[in-house]
Amino acid sequence: MTVRVGVIGTGMIGQDHIRRLTEVVTGATVTAVTDLDAARAAEVAATVGAAVLPDGAELVNSPDVDAVLVTSWGPTHAEHVLNAIAAGKPVFCEKPLATTAEDCLRIVEAERAHGSRLVQVGFMRRFDPGYRQMKEVLAAGTLGAPLMVHCAHRNPTVPDAYHSAMAAQDTAVHEIDVLRWLLDDEIVSAQVVTPRATSKRFAHLKDPQIMIFETVSGVRIDLEVFVNCQYGYDIQCEVVGEDGLVRLPDPAAVNVRTAAAGHATAVMQDWKVRFAEAFDTEFREWIASVATGAEPTGPSAWDGYAATVITDAAVHSLESDGTVVSADMKPRPAFYGGAA
Repeated sequence: MTVRVGVIGTGMIGQDHIRRLTEVVTGATVTAVTDLDAARAAEVAATVGAAVLPDGAELVNSPDVDAVLVTSWGPTHAEHVLNAIAAGKPVFCEKPLATTAEDCLRIVEAERAHGSRLVQVGFMRRFDPGYRQMKEVLAAGTLGAPLMVHCAHRNPTVPDAYHSAMAAQDTAVHEIDVLRWLLDDEIVSAQVVTPRATSKRFAHLKDPQIMIFETVSGVRIDLEVFVNCQYGYDIQCEVVGEDGLVRLPDPAAVNVRTAAAGHATAVMQDWKVRFAEAFDTEFREWIASVATGAEPTGPSAWDGYAATVITDAAVHSLESDGTVVSADMKPRPAFYGGAA
Protein backbone atom coordinates (compact mmCIF):
# COMPACT_ATOMS: atom_id res chain seq x y z
CA MET A 1 0.00 0.00 0.00
CA THR A 2 1.19 3.49 -0.85
CA VAL A 3 0.18 5.92 1.89
CA ARG A 4 -1.29 9.13 0.50
CA VAL A 5 -0.22 12.00 2.77
CA GLY A 6 -1.77 15.44 2.96
CA VAL A 7 0.49 18.19 4.33
CA ILE A 8 -0.82 21.23 6.23
CA GLY A 9 1.90 23.88 6.19
CA THR A 10 4.52 24.28 3.47
CA GLY A 11 7.14 26.34 5.29
CA MET A 12 10.71 25.22 5.92
CA ILE A 13 9.97 22.12 7.99
CA GLY A 14 6.97 21.21 5.84
CA GLN A 15 9.07 21.37 2.69
CA ASP A 16 11.81 19.30 4.30
CA HIS A 17 9.33 16.59 5.31
CA ILE A 18 7.74 16.61 1.85
CA ARG A 19 11.21 16.03 0.37
CA ARG A 20 11.72 13.22 2.89
CA LEU A 21 8.39 11.56 2.08
CA THR A 22 8.94 11.73 -1.68
CA GLU A 23 12.70 11.13 -1.98
CA VAL A 24 13.81 9.15 1.09
CA VAL A 25 10.90 7.14 2.49
CA THR A 26 9.36 4.34 0.43
CA GLY A 27 5.65 3.61 0.43
CA ALA A 28 4.45 7.22 0.65
CA THR A 29 3.28 9.91 -1.72
CA VAL A 30 2.19 13.49 -1.06
CA THR A 31 -1.21 13.99 -2.69
CA ALA A 32 -2.37 17.31 -1.23
CA VAL A 33 -0.97 20.41 0.47
CA THR A 34 -2.38 23.59 1.96
CA ASP A 35 -0.89 26.75 3.43
CA LEU A 36 -2.04 30.27 4.32
CA ASP A 37 0.46 31.38 1.66
CA ALA A 38 -1.38 30.01 -1.38
CA ALA A 39 1.43 30.93 -3.78
CA ARG A 40 3.99 29.02 -1.73
CA ALA A 41 1.65 26.03 -1.45
CA ALA A 42 1.20 26.00 -5.22
CA GLU A 43 4.95 26.19 -5.80
CA VAL A 44 5.64 23.29 -3.42
CA ALA A 45 2.76 21.21 -4.77
CA ALA A 46 4.05 21.57 -8.33
CA THR A 47 7.34 19.91 -7.37
CA VAL A 48 5.60 16.69 -6.24
CA GLY A 49 2.43 16.67 -8.33
CA ALA A 50 0.12 17.30 -5.38
CA ALA A 51 -3.21 19.11 -5.31
CA VAL A 52 -3.51 22.46 -3.55
CA LEU A 53 -6.51 22.61 -1.23
CA PRO A 54 -7.95 25.79 0.32
CA ASP A 55 -7.67 24.88 4.00
CA GLY A 56 -6.78 22.20 6.51
CA ALA A 57 -10.34 20.96 7.02
CA GLU A 58 -10.80 20.23 3.33
CA LEU A 59 -7.41 18.50 3.17
CA VAL A 60 -8.19 16.29 6.18
CA ASN A 61 -11.50 15.21 4.67
CA SER A 62 -10.18 14.68 1.14
CA PRO A 63 -10.77 11.14 -0.18
CA ASP A 64 -7.27 11.34 -1.67
CA VAL A 65 -5.62 11.67 1.76
CA ASP A 66 -4.98 8.61 3.95
CA ALA A 67 -2.86 10.34 6.61
CA VAL A 68 -2.21 13.93 7.66
CA LEU A 69 1.07 15.73 8.37
CA VAL A 70 0.74 18.98 10.36
CA THR A 71 3.65 21.40 9.97
CA SER A 72 1.77 24.68 10.22
CA TRP A 73 2.06 27.48 12.78
CA GLY A 74 1.92 26.09 16.33
CA PRO A 75 -1.36 27.74 17.44
CA THR A 76 -3.18 26.00 14.55
CA HIS A 77 -2.02 22.49 15.47
CA ALA A 78 -4.87 21.60 17.83
CA GLU A 79 -7.55 22.41 15.24
CA HIS A 80 -5.95 20.28 12.53
CA VAL A 81 -5.17 17.33 14.82
CA LEU A 82 -8.72 17.31 16.21
CA ASN A 83 -10.10 17.36 12.65
CA ALA A 84 -7.92 14.39 11.72
CA ILE A 85 -9.10 12.42 14.77
CA ALA A 86 -12.73 13.23 13.90
CA ALA A 87 -12.09 11.90 10.39
CA GLY A 88 -10.43 8.74 11.81
CA LYS A 89 -7.15 9.45 10.00
CA PRO A 90 -3.61 8.99 11.36
CA VAL A 91 -1.96 12.35 11.98
CA PHE A 92 1.68 13.25 12.48
CA CYS A 93 2.00 16.64 14.22
CA GLU A 94 5.25 18.52 14.52
CA LYS A 95 5.88 19.85 18.00
CA PRO A 96 4.15 21.41 19.81
CA LEU A 97 1.08 19.19 19.79
CA ALA A 98 -0.73 22.34 20.92
CA THR A 99 0.33 25.61 22.49
CA THR A 100 -1.73 25.12 25.67
CA ALA A 101 -2.10 22.17 28.02
CA GLU A 102 -5.87 22.53 27.76
CA ASP A 103 -5.81 22.02 23.99
CA CYS A 104 -3.47 19.04 24.41
CA LEU A 105 -6.00 17.47 26.79
CA ARG A 106 -8.78 18.05 24.26
CA ILE A 107 -6.73 16.04 21.77
CA VAL A 108 -6.05 13.31 24.35
CA GLU A 109 -9.75 13.01 25.16
CA ALA A 110 -10.76 12.98 21.49
CA GLU A 111 -8.27 10.21 20.75
CA ARG A 112 -9.42 8.17 23.74
CA ALA A 113 -13.02 8.55 22.57
CA HIS A 114 -11.94 7.30 19.13
CA GLY A 115 -10.66 4.16 20.84
CA SER A 116 -7.18 3.75 19.32
CA ARG A 117 -4.07 5.85 18.81
CA LEU A 118 -4.01 8.06 15.73
CA VAL A 119 -1.60 10.82 16.83
CA GLN A 120 2.17 10.90 16.69
CA VAL A 121 4.13 13.98 17.79
CA GLY A 122 7.34 15.00 16.05
CA PHE A 123 9.92 14.51 18.78
CA MET A 124 12.57 13.04 16.51
CA ARG A 125 15.30 12.39 19.09
CA ARG A 126 13.71 9.09 20.10
CA PHE A 127 14.71 7.90 16.61
CA ASP A 128 18.34 9.02 16.75
CA PRO A 129 20.78 6.04 16.83
CA GLY A 130 22.77 7.46 19.76
CA TYR A 131 19.75 8.01 21.96
CA ARG A 132 18.42 4.57 21.05
CA GLN A 133 21.69 3.01 22.12
CA MET A 134 21.49 4.92 25.40
CA LYS A 135 17.95 3.59 25.89
CA GLU A 136 19.19 0.01 25.39
CA VAL A 137 21.96 0.47 27.98
CA LEU A 138 19.59 1.97 30.55
CA ALA A 139 16.95 -0.71 29.95
CA ALA A 140 19.57 -3.45 30.48
CA GLY A 141 20.10 -2.20 34.04
CA THR A 142 23.90 -2.55 34.01
CA LEU A 143 24.34 1.03 35.24
CA GLY A 144 22.11 0.53 38.25
CA ALA A 145 19.49 3.12 39.11
CA PRO A 146 19.92 6.46 37.29
CA LEU A 147 20.86 9.25 39.71
CA MET A 148 21.70 12.31 37.62
CA VAL A 149 21.53 13.53 34.03
CA HIS A 150 23.72 16.27 32.55
CA CYS A 151 22.67 17.82 29.23
CA ALA A 152 23.56 20.70 26.95
CA HIS A 153 21.67 22.11 23.98
CA ARG A 154 23.72 24.72 22.11
CA ASN A 155 22.98 26.62 18.92
CA PRO A 156 25.46 28.93 17.16
CA THR A 157 22.92 31.78 16.92
CA VAL A 158 19.17 32.43 16.86
CA PRO A 159 17.14 35.11 15.03
CA ASP A 160 15.81 38.28 16.60
CA ALA A 161 12.32 36.74 16.83
CA TYR A 162 13.57 34.15 19.34
CA HIS A 163 12.49 35.16 22.85
CA SER A 164 13.45 33.90 26.30
CA ALA A 165 10.45 31.55 26.77
CA MET A 166 11.40 29.75 23.56
CA ALA A 167 14.46 28.33 25.34
CA ALA A 168 12.00 25.97 27.04
CA GLN A 169 9.19 25.84 24.50
CA ASP A 170 11.19 25.34 21.30
CA THR A 171 14.64 24.21 22.45
CA ALA A 172 14.63 22.33 25.77
CA VAL A 173 11.35 20.61 24.85
CA HIS A 174 13.39 18.06 22.88
CA GLU A 175 15.45 17.11 25.94
CA ILE A 176 12.29 17.05 28.06
CA ASP A 177 10.66 14.49 25.79
CA VAL A 178 13.68 12.30 25.17
CA LEU A 179 14.64 12.20 28.87
CA ARG A 180 11.13 11.15 29.92
CA TRP A 181 11.51 8.32 27.39
CA LEU A 182 15.10 7.40 28.28
CA LEU A 183 14.45 7.26 32.02
CA ASP A 184 10.89 5.92 31.78
CA ASP A 185 10.18 8.45 34.52
CA GLU A 186 8.03 11.56 34.77
CA ILE A 187 9.31 15.08 35.39
CA VAL A 188 7.53 16.68 38.35
CA SER A 189 9.22 20.06 38.74
CA ALA A 190 11.24 22.63 36.83
CA GLN A 191 13.55 25.46 37.83
CA VAL A 192 15.31 27.90 35.52
CA VAL A 193 18.25 30.03 36.60
CA THR A 194 20.21 32.48 34.48
CA PRO A 195 24.01 32.76 34.78
CA ARG A 196 26.00 35.67 33.40
CA ALA A 197 24.48 36.53 30.02
CA THR A 198 26.49 36.31 26.84
CA SER A 199 27.12 39.64 25.15
CA LYS A 200 26.48 37.94 21.81
CA ARG A 201 22.70 37.97 22.09
CA PHE A 202 19.81 40.31 21.40
CA ALA A 203 19.10 42.53 24.40
CA HIS A 204 15.63 41.05 24.99
CA LEU A 205 16.93 37.47 25.32
CA LYS A 206 18.06 35.70 28.50
CA ASP A 207 20.87 33.45 27.28
CA PRO A 208 22.24 31.09 28.46
CA GLN A 209 19.73 29.44 30.79
CA ILE A 210 20.25 26.51 33.16
CA MET A 211 17.21 24.30 33.66
CA ILE A 212 16.92 21.88 36.56
CA PHE A 213 14.30 19.14 36.56
CA GLU A 214 13.34 16.49 39.08
CA THR A 215 11.58 13.22 38.29
CA VAL A 216 9.16 11.11 40.30
CA SER A 217 11.97 8.74 41.34
CA GLY A 218 14.25 11.61 42.39
CA VAL A 219 16.58 11.80 39.38
CA ARG A 220 18.01 15.31 39.03
CA ILE A 221 18.50 16.67 35.52
CA ASP A 222 20.53 19.78 34.67
CA LEU A 223 20.24 21.21 31.17
CA GLU A 224 22.29 24.05 29.77
CA VAL A 225 20.45 25.88 27.00
CA PHE A 226 22.86 28.23 25.20
CA VAL A 227 21.49 29.42 21.87
CA ASN A 228 24.25 31.90 20.96
CA CYS A 229 27.29 29.73 21.66
CA GLN A 230 28.82 30.80 18.28
CA TYR A 231 30.80 27.63 17.59
CA GLY A 232 28.10 25.21 16.37
CA TYR A 233 25.08 23.04 17.03
CA ASP A 234 26.14 20.85 19.94
CA ILE A 235 23.92 18.34 21.76
CA GLN A 236 25.27 16.57 24.85
CA CYS A 237 23.65 14.08 27.23
CA GLU A 238 25.10 11.95 30.03
CA VAL A 239 23.15 9.71 32.42
CA VAL A 240 24.97 8.81 35.64
CA GLY A 241 23.86 5.65 37.42
CA GLU A 242 24.87 3.88 40.61
CA ASP A 243 27.33 1.63 38.78
CA GLY A 244 28.42 3.62 35.75
CA LEU A 245 27.37 6.18 33.16
CA VAL A 246 26.29 6.33 29.54
CA ARG A 247 27.03 9.26 27.26
CA LEU A 248 25.42 10.29 23.98
CA PRO A 249 28.03 9.89 21.22
CA ASP A 250 28.93 12.81 19.01
CA PRO A 251 27.98 12.31 15.35
CA ALA A 252 30.60 10.43 13.37
CA ALA A 253 33.16 12.80 11.86
CA VAL A 254 36.69 12.52 10.54
CA ASN A 255 39.66 13.84 12.50
CA VAL A 256 41.81 16.33 10.60
CA ARG A 257 45.45 17.12 11.42
CA THR A 258 47.03 20.27 10.01
CA ALA A 259 49.74 22.65 11.10
CA ALA A 260 47.24 25.51 11.34
CA ALA A 261 44.40 23.76 13.16
CA GLY A 262 46.25 21.00 14.94
CA HIS A 263 44.10 17.93 15.62
CA ALA A 264 40.46 18.90 14.94
CA THR A 265 36.99 17.48 14.39
CA ALA A 266 34.35 19.66 12.77
CA VAL A 267 31.31 20.69 14.83
CA MET A 268 27.95 20.51 13.09
CA GLN A 269 26.25 23.84 12.47
CA ASP A 270 22.67 22.85 11.74
CA TRP A 271 19.99 20.80 13.55
CA LYS A 272 18.59 19.45 10.29
CA VAL A 273 21.96 17.86 9.50
CA ARG A 274 22.58 16.64 13.06
CA PHE A 275 19.26 14.80 13.24
CA ALA A 276 18.77 13.95 9.56
CA GLU A 277 18.95 10.20 10.20
CA ALA A 278 16.52 10.52 13.11
CA PHE A 279 14.02 12.40 10.93
CA ASP A 280 14.32 9.76 8.20
CA THR A 281 13.80 6.88 10.64
CA GLU A 282 10.91 8.69 12.30
CA PHE A 283 9.01 8.95 9.01
CA ARG A 284 9.90 5.46 7.82
CA GLU A 285 8.41 4.00 10.99
CA TRP A 286 5.35 6.27 10.89
CA ILE A 287 4.56 5.43 7.27
CA ALA A 288 5.04 1.72 7.99
CA SER A 289 2.53 1.88 10.84
CA VAL A 290 -0.02 3.71 8.69
CA ALA A 291 0.44 1.28 5.81
CA THR A 292 -0.23 -1.74 8.02
CA GLY A 293 -3.06 -0.14 9.99
CA ALA A 294 -1.06 -0.37 13.22
CA GLU A 295 -1.04 2.24 15.94
CA PRO A 296 1.97 4.59 15.83
CA THR A 297 4.85 3.66 18.11
CA GLY A 298 6.38 7.13 18.36
CA PRO A 299 5.62 9.92 20.84
CA SER A 300 1.92 10.03 21.68
CA ALA A 301 -0.63 12.75 22.30
CA TRP A 302 0.00 12.18 26.00
CA ASP A 303 3.71 12.84 25.44
CA GLY A 304 2.75 16.07 23.68
CA TYR A 305 0.60 17.05 26.66
CA ALA A 306 3.33 16.20 29.19
CA ALA A 307 5.93 18.23 27.29
CA THR A 308 3.62 21.25 27.23
CA VAL A 309 2.94 21.06 30.98
CA ILE A 310 6.66 20.81 31.74
CA THR A 311 7.70 23.64 29.42
CA ASP A 312 4.94 25.79 30.93
CA ALA A 313 6.45 25.12 34.37
CA ALA A 314 9.92 26.07 33.10
CA VAL A 315 8.66 29.33 31.60
CA HIS A 316 6.85 30.13 34.86
CA SER A 317 10.10 29.54 36.78
CA LEU A 318 12.04 31.78 34.39
CA GLU A 319 9.50 34.55 34.84
CA SER A 320 9.52 34.05 38.64
CA ASP A 321 13.27 34.52 39.11
CA GLY A 322 14.12 30.85 39.46
CA THR A 323 11.30 29.60 41.66
CA VAL A 324 10.89 25.81 41.63
CA VAL A 325 7.58 25.18 39.83
CA SER A 326 5.60 21.94 39.97
CA ALA A 327 4.59 20.30 36.70
CA ASP A 328 0.95 19.72 37.59
CA MET A 329 -0.02 16.91 35.26
CA LYS A 330 -3.25 14.96 35.16
CA PRO A 331 -2.98 11.22 35.96
CA ARG A 332 -1.80 9.28 32.94
CA PRO A 333 -4.69 7.24 31.48
CA ALA A 334 -4.37 3.48 30.99
CA PHE A 335 -4.96 4.19 27.29
CA TYR A 336 -1.42 5.62 27.21
CA GLY A 337 0.16 3.05 29.49
CA GLY A 338 -0.73 4.60 32.82
CA ALA A 339 -2.37 3.02 35.84
CA ALA A 340 -5.83 1.64 35.19
